[in-house]
Amino acid sequence: MVTDTLPVARDSRVNLLGLTRAQMEAFFAECGEKSFRAQQVMKWIHHHGVCDFEAMTNLSKSLRAKLGERACVRPPEVVSRHDSADGTRKWLVRSIEGGLVESVLIPDGDRATLCVSSQVGCSLDCSFCSTGKQGFERDLTASDIIGQVWLAIDSFDAFEPGKDRVVTNVVMMGMGEPLLNFDAVVSAMDLMMDDLAYGLSKRRVTLSTSGVVPALDKLAEVSCVSLAVSLHAPNDALRNQLVPINKKYPIAELLASAQRYLDAQNDRKRVVTIEYTLIAGVNDQPEHARELAVLLKNFPCKINLIPFNAFPGSSYQRPSGNAVSRFWQVLIDAGFIVTVRTTRGDDISAACGQLVGDVVDRTKRSQRHKAALEGHLEVVEVS
Repeated sequence: MVTDTLPVARDSRVNLLGLTRAQMEAFFAECGEKSFRAQQVMKWIHHHGVCDFEAMTNLSKSLRAKLGERACVRPPEVVSRHDSADGTRKWLVRSIEGGLVESVLIPDGDRATLCVSSQVGCSLDCSFCSTGKQGFERDLTASDIIGQVWLAIDSFDAFEPGKDRVVTNVVMMGMGEPLLNFDAVVSAMDLMMDDLAYGLSKRRVTLSTSGVVPALDKLAEVSCVSLAVSLHAPNDALRNQLVPINKKYPIAELLASAQRYLDAQNDRKRVVTIEYTLIAGVNDQPEHARELAVLLKNFPCKINLIPFNAFPGSSYQRPSGNAVSRFWQVLIDAGFIVTVRTTRGDDISAACGQLVGDVVDRTKRSQRHKAALEGHLEVVEVS
């Protein structure tokens, strides 16, 4: 279950930005206030973008003073912003406790999807992902996570009355493995779906996991968000190379857990999105597609194909358009719903798999990758 521990800012005041409705009501009860005060403050923060208690005009002067002593509303800091030619916007954000992460807003007609990070770096080491090569520093707080939504809205001045909704969908697909930061991620997603906060439907909030099976089983007990599984291979031998956590939780266990998650939902029409990054000469051949079709034959899913996006230090290559089309056709012929993700924001390194931050790597993984790359370059130069 999600912890009820209140997030505390560096100056010991409680940061109300990341509090769920239940946590906010508990905070106000501790202050000797009625629960409706929690609802008022949530609306000020998440509907109106107000961080200054003195601007919360329907609170009494004494309550505003009390809040100023005990609490704050502190979003993470925007360090830089980059706008792509295709309309994608990327933010480099400094978390409240330190460490830099990135989040990306991708507009598409009347939709705008915000890709949100959950960790500074990533404790996993998927071979095709730039974030994984940086190693891992720490988890983000719930305030850091929901703060990325707050900042995206604020960046477009969309807290102003009469402005259209900027963020229509949120995907937990940024830096980090969301299920390894369970409590903070669940709290933030609860806020995304709470009508007192951002009011997104459960179909418009998606958690993507590489396959932390025990945490996924736990998620089924506390959440109803949409689920995406980063599969990327049709068999264990290949997935072990691409997604090392597969050695601990192989494909059969992962798909069984994902099925249990679906079974726990009230909506029997729900499906899992299978994410499959296509890497030239690695997992993009027709035989891989046919094997994937057999693997997923009786599994309720739709498949999202993602052509690999290059990043410094990777030896992988993007597949050709013909290879993507052939792979897609095999799956279509097998009866699957299949989409090919359009690459967005690659001119600002905001495409899938390209996100980076500033990670104080506790794992030393980034040093090993750098040494391996430099060693490879030396061999190339000598030869």
